[in-house]
Amino acid sequence: MMSNNKIESAASHVALPALPYADNALTPVISANTIGFHYGKHHKGYVDNLNKLVAGTEFADLPLEKIITETAGKADKTAIFNNAAQTWNHTFYWRSLRPKGGSEPPAVLKQKIEASFGTLDACKKELATAAMAQFGSGWAWLVLDGNKLKVVKTANAEVPMTTGMKPLLTIDVWEHAYYLDYQNRRADYVNAVLDKLIHWDFAAENLG
Repeated sequence: MMSNNKIESAASHVALPALPYADNALTPVISANTIGFHYGKHHKGYVDNLNKLVAGTEFADLPLEKIITETAGKADKTAIFNNAAQTWNHTFYWRSLRPKGGSEPPAVLKQKIEASFGTLDACKKELATAAMAQFGSGWAWLVLDGNKLKVVKTANAEVPMTTGMKPLLTIDVWEHAYYLDYQNRRADYVNAVLDKLIHWDFAAENLG
C-alpha cells in the first residue's frame, strides 16, 4: 500500500496492493466486471512483468518510485519504466476513487483549488477536458506544481513526478479502464467519475 502517494514496496518482490474497497463498490459507475479485468488482469500483469524484468538487475532492491525515476527517459530501460510506472499509476488511481465520492473537497484543498482555478467546477471541467483531450492511452492528473495546483495529462505510462510535479489524484483514460462499461463514450465515464467517485480527501492528504 502507499503512504500518501508513495508505494513502500521493494521492487525485488513488488506485491499487487489490495483494492481499498470491494470489486463491486464502485457500481454503477465502474462495474465489478471492469474491476475484475482492470485490477485482476492489467494491474496484476504490470506487477508480474516488473518482477520478472528487475530480477537480478541493479533495480531489484530499489523502491518502486526509485525504479521509475531511475529509468524515466532511458530508451534501454523502457520496459522496466513502463511496468513500474503502470504499477504505481494504477495503485494511485484506485486510491483516487471511492464509493460515494465526488462531493465537496476538504477545506484546505478547496481553498487551494479556488486559488488555482477559481471554482471547484472549473477544476473539474479542466480535469474532464484533459481526460478527453489525451489522444490514445494515458492519464489526467491533478498535481501540485510548486505552490500551485495544475491539471496535466500524460501519455501511456508517464507520471508527473518525473518532471517535478506532485500527483494529487488521477483518472485513468486507457480504454481498458472504461470500455466494458462505456464502449467509446469516454466522456460519460470521465464525468461520472468526477461527479460520483473522485476522492478529494485522498488528494488533500497528498498535499502534504
